[in-house]
Amino acid sequence: MENLERILSEHPFFTDLDKGFVALACGCAKNARFEAGQFIFHEGEAADHFYLLREGRVALQISAPGRGASTFLTLGPGEVFGVNWLVPPYRWTCDARALDGARVIAMDTLCLRNKCEADHDLGYAIMKRLMPVLLERLHATRLQFLDLYGAHV
Repeated sequence: MENLERILSEHPFFTDLDKGFVALACGCAKNARFEAGQFIFHEGEAADHFYLLREGRVALQISAPGRGASTFLTLGPGEVFGVNWLVPPYRWTCDARALDGARVIAMDTLCLRNKCEADHDLGYAIMKRLMPVLLERLHATRLQFLDLYGAHV
């Protein structure tokens, strides 16, 4: 059996994080696997996990009436997804689907929120790691929007 604390500390999201913080976060973590085509979560459901992708690829998708599902972001090993756990009402705003066999660390978000609330230094360290992810995704969405609508915007 793999050491979960070692796996967490080696994931890019947790690299160089204080070992005590990794140990605290480890109490909220579990390994999970998803088969190709399997949905990890659906829009509107409770955002009860935050995911660190170890192997495989995951598509983040949105659905529009009459258009079906569209992938707006494909993630690979070392990336994170499921950041809706940060903001009430803690619901998914998209679907996540494994494109091939995906191995993840699933972080229980109620557990993680409680640990961040109890230890504000941990909470700040997590937020500093999540903000670049959020900004990068916002920028990518902006570029997709410009590409889609071009000069018509």
